[in-house]
Amino acid sequence: MAADQRPKADTLARRQRLISSSCRLFFPEDPVKIVRAQGQYMYDEQGAEYIDCINNVAHVGHCHPLVVRAAHEQNQVLNTNSRYLHDNIVDYAQRLSETLPEQLCVFYFLNSGSEANDLALRLARHYTGHQDVVVLDHAYHGHLSSLIDISPYKFRNLDGQKEWVHVVCTAQLTTDCSLLRRVSAQCGRADHSPCWLLLPSGRLQGKDFVPDIVTMGKSIGNGHPVACVATTQPVARAFEATGVEYFNTVSPQIPAGPGQGGQGKGAKALQFGGSPVSCAVGLAVLNVLEKEQLQAHATSVGSFLMELLGQQKIKHPIVGDVRGVGLFIGVDLIKDEATRTPATEEAAYLVSRLKENYVLLSTDGPGRNILKFKPPMCFSLDNARQVVAKLDAILTDMEEKVRSCETLRLQP
Repeated sequence: MAADQRPKADTLARRQRLISSSCRLFFPEDPVKIVRAQGQYMYDEQGAEYIDCINNVAHVGHCHPLVVRAAHEQNQVLNTNSRYLHDNIVDYAQRLSETLPEQLCVFYFLNSGSEANDLALRLARHYTGHQDVVVLDHAYHGHLSSLIDISPYKFRNLDGQKEWVHVVCTAQLTTDCSLLRRVSAQCGRADHSPCWLLLPSGRLQGKDFVPDIVTMGKSIGNGHPVACVATTQPVARAFEATGVEYFNTVSPQIPAGPGQGGQGKGAKALQFGGSPVSCAVGLAVLNVLEKEQLQAHATSVGSFLMELLGQQKIKHPIVGDVRGVGLFIGVDLIKDEATRTPATEEAAYLVSRLKENYVLLSTDGPGRNILKFKPPMCFSLDNARQVVAKLDAILTDMEEKVRSCETLRLQP
């Protein structure tokens, strides 16, 4: 904790010297130095309290005592790789299976959402025998090279779109599975080879739609580095038939010498996916979700927040749309209703002003004009009222005093 006492300016100077500038800060014109957090609140070095509308990874709330206790208690006993028998990994897999369609009954545990999506891509390609992938426009699937290739959000600024990547807009997708079959049939090359369709969680659901693979990122561990891939028996068996062993351990892969035992054909070594500590944390998160009824809470508070934001749309012309599910909500800021030009500078100005009013919020979208609400699930009705009241006040002030984008432009 000694580093928390370092002056903010010193911390910033050291970061600029030691950390790559590609690892960007929120609010770069005046970064916030956060030293602790609890629930849906974060605190800076001066003790100021901020309502956190950014960190959905802290799924059940920052530093939830039950999650912290589970990690601490298991760390005191054992933390090792998943090649030993241990109750935590099978208990966690069982609990997760109870939240999914029964066909999704085989589990792989990893350390990050990027690793999970990379493995899902490998599983899909082994099972289908084809490489083509259908992705949503502007989507981001992870930072590994395999995932940058299928992330329009990234590849358009790098090497461009590969011939086997097929981009569709969100409006083309519905819960109609026949549409998915048509999209898949049309996206292939001359032989109409099958493709794999990557979708965000919750995009398609219903009794007639069961995905072949589901990936989960570190929010399942409340920010602890744990992730998961759930799949069907046929997909898993096809992968196993390759003879490639998949496991998580603490050491790098070392090729076996003549006459020596090895890790198996094509063994893959990672770091601690499915460790006793990671699985204890995952189990604790599930327990909190159930005990505190956070799914129902998120639905209720999210609906209330959508209603309040909808009132802002009526009041302020800059608000072009409000959309979302639960506590994952986007507010589309536009310059005018006719052209729907993204209000990029206005959005940046607004989140900066909110930060000054102790609300942490970020922007997203290809025009960086979407206010993206994704707070921890313990975000309350009172939090919703406070945040929207501050948003309303700032928008009103902008309409009265600020008339041009140049005036709104933030200075470095």
